[in-house]
This record gives sequence, C-alpha cells and structure tokens, in this order.
Amino acid sequence: MMKRELYGVTDNKLERKRRFCPRCGPGVFLAEHKDRFTCGKCGYTEFRKETSEKPKTTRKKVQ
Repeated sequence: MMKRELYGVTDNKLERKRRFCPRCGPGVFLAEHKDRFTCGKCGYTEFRKETSEKPKTTRKKVQ
C-alpha cells in the first residue's frame, strides 16, 4: 500500500482514511484486517465486533 492511499482530499481539507494507534499516537496508522485492527509498531490489536449474527429461529414441532 502506498502512502497516498491512506489520505484523501475533500473540500480542500486533508482526510485520513485510517485510524491512529491509541498507544503510539498521531502518525502511526492501524492496519485493517478482516477481523481486527493492528499496529505494526507496538503490536496493539483491537478485534472487530461481529455484526452479522444470524437471527435465531425457533421451529414448531408438527404433531
């Protein structure tokens, strides 16, 4: 990934597309994985919450 992919410009303002690491501070981005966010510098990890839970269905017994 190139640095220019981490930033965008909207309305003449710089927009950061990734989150910063809470331990390392501004300037160190968290990598986005399928199930987590990770800092490559200090190893900080946040796991994503599963939002795609299947609704529980109850089946009625046919007698």
